[in-house]
Amino acid sequence: MARVHPNMVPAPGAVGEAPCAPASSAVEEPTTLTVWRKSLLFDCKGFTVFDAKGNLAYRVDSYASETGDEVVLMDAAGRPAFTVRRKRFSFQGEQWLVFSGEETRRPVYAVRRSGRGKTMAHVTACAGAGPSYEVEGSYARRSCVVYDGERRAVAEIRPKEVVGTDVFRLAVQPGVDVSLAMAVVVALEQMFSRPSLLRSWST
Repeated sequence: MARVHPNMVPAPGAVGEAPCAPASSAVEEPTTLTVWRKSLLFDCKGFTVFDAKGNLAYRVDSYASETGDEVVLMDAAGRPAFTVRRKRFSFQGEQWLVFSGEETRRPVYAVRRSGRGKTMAHVTACAGAGPSYEVEGSYARRSCVVYDGERRAVAEIRPKEVVGTDVFRLAVQPGVDVSLAMAVVVALEQMFSRPSLLRSWST
């Protein structure tokens, strides 16, 4: 298997730091993450995410015995960035609610499937938390684009060369919350992977 993680120990202050750009550069580059559908903990399922320098950026660890109804996205230091929780409806199926940190009373976003056209999911802001988004493409093929309300591509999931679907890239445009983009990836995993790494489909 191709090397996924050049550096296993997160560099102090590396997560969240913008790379130093030349003084003449006026254009910010997208933040590119390498997402590995594997937990580094024994007997866990989840994600391990690296930044462009190979440092640990995010992780998700879910024990096999868990149902996957609630998943916590953590930064490199183990601090909760977002909690993603499934909410069932009697007649409307289900959606995944995204909460800031470990707070699970007031969601900031809701992610739900879409059956219309090329759109596979809607990411809707709750109570004015921010802009809403649409996701188009195929998560199964790791080929998705996230658009804002003005049809600007703000994030993209794409395959990593000759590695398969367990390792892929997430590119996030400047000005977009990278942690939120990764939380949306977690929700897409829950909704579209069969089987999902994080969810028991027998429940």
